[in-house]
Amino acid sequence: MTPARDRAGPGTAVADKKLHTDIELVWIEKRIEHWIRFGNAVDETIHSRCTRILRFPPNSPVALVRWSASDYGTIRSRIDIMCTVIPGEACSTLPFVRPGAQIWLSIEGGPKVQLVLETIDAIEAAGIDPCAVVPEHWSHVADRIAAGEQPRAYTAERHVAWRKRKALGR
Repeated sequence: MTPARDRAGPGTAVADKKLHTDIELVWIEKRIEHWIRFGNAVDETIHSRCTRILRFPPNSPVALVRWSASDYGTIRSRIDIMCTVIPGEACSTLPFVRPGAQIWLSIEGGPKVQLVLETIDAIEAAGIDPCAVVPEHWSHVADRIAAGEQPRAYTAERHVAWRKRKALGR
């Protein structure tokens, strides 16, 4: 008997899409802006000039920034750093993220979001891909910001230690 994937025929691409996490991005100039700060999408569907959906494979780190404003200025600024899930795995729900994800960091408020974005910039300036950062670092960043403290820097040495730990399967 052939595997179900081989029997699926023309619908295989549709079936594969169900394994991924969809993140809807909306861009209405100076009103609503959603964008991915980091993450590796494998597919994109454009629905309109203002809306598109990016598709991410399971176990992919992603940073989603959401911003909205009124005639009087910013009304919401938020960043969520998450890991996409395997279908059927327990997850948290987030707006614009289907089916959901494991949330590593969720920060709201302009100055706090700016601090997270600066943290990501510093990681990239050190030559490290933010997608490869140890997941616990994002929780550390969220906790430090919630406590009104500056997060510790993610160093190349810590990254090497994480890669060795990951290679050992821990």
